[in-house]
Amino acid sequence: MRPLFVVLIISVAALAQQSAPLEAAPAKQGLPAERSDARQVTIPAGTHVPVSLRNAISTKSSHVGDQVYAQTTFPVVINDHIVIPAGTYVQGKITSIKPAGRLKGSAEVLMHFTSLIYPSGYTVLLPGSIESAPGVDKAQVKDKEGTIKGDSNAGQTAATIGKPAATGAVVGGLSRGLEGGLIGAGVGGAIGTAIAAFGHGNEVKMGPGTTLEVILQRDVAVDASRIRARGFEHERAEY
Repeated sequence: MRPLFVVLIISVAALAQQSAPLEAAPAKQGLPAERSDARQVTIPAGTHVPVSLRNAISTKSSHVGDQVYAQTTFPVVINDHIVIPAGTYVQGKITSIKPAGRLKGSAEVLMHFTSLIYPSGYTVLLPGSIESAPGVDKAQVKDKEGTIKGDSNAGQTAATIGKPAATGAVVGGLSRGLEGGLIGAGVGGAIGTAIAAFGHGNEVKMGPGTTLEVILQRDVAVDASRIRARGFEHERAEY
């Protein structure tokens, strides 16, 4: 009887060891899967971003490679959601610059924007150029690259040269007739040219606060979970 009892105990122990792993296995399947709150949003090429300069730029004193700092002045909204809040920083640099010349040659400056820095510190690449320059006096955007060109002073230069020439012709004519008038006109014109040579065309000057409109040249993908804007903060729990 005793040997039979021992065999029974050993059998029960063996069955218990074999069933233990089977009971533990389902616990591993119950682990919750990890979820990501990241949501990619694409700001399409052609989107307009109004900005205001934070530093001064001038074709007379600035140079190629100088940094350009600006800040958005109005939120950019896509599908009823803010993708670029007002106050977001925009950074770029001067890629080409030409001071105004003497007698002829307009001042020009070309800037390209490269980075968008959100209030949270989140930074994305920003391939942007100038679309318009409403805040720049005596200048306009001349091409698709965004070159800002100062107004020409050709009319003013012509008047500067012509007025002394006319005066010289009158004085010479009164004193020596036709020959004197021609000589007087030549002398007066030379004086006018010399005066104009000391002057320059209109330089492009942009101080802090100058308003510009930037246009995106390519699509820009941003992570909505890293944008501090009211529109997305209320929606994060839904995704």
